[in-house]
Amino acid sequence: MVDRLHAAGLEVVLDVVFNHTAEGGAGGPTLCHRGLHNAAYYRLDPQDPSRYVDTTGTGNSLNTGHPVALGMIMDSLRYWVSQMGVDGFRFDLAPTLGRQQGDFDPFAAFFDLVVQDPVVSRVKLIAEPWDVGRIDSYALGRFPPLWSEWNGRFRDTVRDFWRSRDGLLGDFATRLCAFADVYGGRQAGRRPSASVNFITVHDGFTLTDLVSYNSKHNEANLEGNRDGTDDNRSWNCGVEGPTTDFGVLTMRARQKRAFLATLVLSAGVPLLLGGDEFGRTQRGNNNNNAYCQDNEISWFDWSTVDRELLRFTSDLIALRRRHPVLRRRRFLAGRAGSDLRWLTSSGAAMTEQNWTDPLARSVAVLIDGSVDPDCGADGTPLVDDHFLVLINGWGEPLAFAMPAEVSTRCWQIVCDTFDPARIGTAARRIEVGPRSLVVCASQADGRSLPGKASH
Repeated sequence: MVDRLHAAGLEVVLDVVFNHTAEGGAGGPTLCHRGLHNAAYYRLDPQDPSRYVDTTGTGNSLNTGHPVALGMIMDSLRYWVSQMGVDGFRFDLAPTLGRQQGDFDPFAAFFDLVVQDPVVSRVKLIAEPWDVGRIDSYALGRFPPLWSEWNGRFRDTVRDFWRSRDGLLGDFATRLCAFADVYGGRQAGRRPSASVNFITVHDGFTLTDLVSYNSKHNEANLEGNRDGTDDNRSWNCGVEGPTTDFGVLTMRARQKRAFLATLVLSAGVPLLLGGDEFGRTQRGNNNNNAYCQDNEISWFDWSTVDRELLRFTSDLIALRRRHPVLRRRRFLAGRAGSDLRWLTSSGAAMTEQNWTDPLARSVAVLIDGSVDPDCGADGTPLVDDHFLVLINGWGEPLAFAMPAEVSTRCWQIVCDTFDPARIGTAARRIEVGPRSLVVCASQADGRSLPGKASH
């Protein structure tokens, strides 16, 4: 299977769970590790060795401070790379792997072994940067330089911004730039690829459910709707669940496009939940393990594919792939007159007062693809086009003025999340629909781009 996927141009990243086993807590079944060497494989409570330390929510945590457990993990990782040919790993509840002495330590033995291993160190390493039950359970930004991290803060900020929460404009803008405040300054050696951005994943709502439900609906799990998180930061656009109301359905479609455009066009690595590109729903079920419902809730219904949403998503991905400035391997500097500038809707430079205004919900970003570009494999500078991204988080349309310093250039609208059919030459004033963003592009020599760049 791995070979077939490689032949199709796809890499394979394996989701691995080395933080706990199915043997559960001290009263769980003895299946393997507990019977072989309990203290070597599991973290025991130093005050009462008959009990386990649990930072996974499953009753046990693997003892990554012991050579036996570490050997088992590293042997498995090497096997999957050297024998099965996978291209990387996503580590479930990864902070638990760094709890050699209890607290999370980015210099713990497991991380040292990985960085020194000639096989494992050369593949992609992605951390789910949280576990449970400790003050330091959320370790975003604390993993070593080789690692990338699932970015839950990106998810939370973007969800809140597009449902019009106050005081988020500055944080939203920073998240679009791959968390330079987290990965660019505090830890040398990390790049935008350290941030794996997502809006939805297998844990929680699908994208369609995110814009269709204010509350979880896990009744089918037969746990009294107690399971699954209540912190979904979702908005149903006026009606809870399925509806035939055209206005509500139109709003939901626009919200989905705004989320997708934010995800795909942000710096860092976009992570798209399978099915979100064509409107898959789990009927409001946000259980962390919805696959336990072996029925229509978790199945992919290929007969209900939203072709327009699929086309919009495909065009967004194609836009990103065509333009290296939208997927830079280094952080944009953001200095005045440099590669990135933040502007108000009037075209003026953003001020500190603009950024800190709790009611501010609009901003424009001008990206110069010719300044300090990345280089290709052969050393050739990847000089790219200019981009102007207009973001309107208000519930009403907002007109943006073309910045004076680039107003003589030929600009083309290449993406409009409010009206995907709106493709063509941009005027000096561009109206952006409510809760929407518009992307304009201009060739490096000032000419407009040929053809359509987005549906």
